[in-house]
Amino acid sequence: MNNKEFIAELSRRGGYTTRDATDMILSLVEVMTEQWQNNDSIVIQNFGSFEIKKKLERISVNPVTKQRLLVPPKLVLTFRPSNVLKDKFK
Repeated sequence: MNNKEFIAELSRRGGYTTRDATDMILSLVEVMTEQWQNNDSIVIQNFGSFEIKKKLERISVNPVTKQRLLVPPKLVLTFRPSNVLKDKFK
């Protein structure tokens, strides 16, 4: 499902216009992005949680040249599904 199909399905199920559904999605993404920029996690009941985690620096090896490279630390976004969501896919 691509973005256009998702918005069409959301507007159909919720009884919204396509424009309203698009605005809701954009607002949702904007709020989530602001929370992540503040290093806050987001928990959505019966869906899961989004969290920013710090990956430590590490040494990586190029398999062709055998050259060792230092990979700097970075922040990554992680998703952990809720047990309800996990149970639906068993």
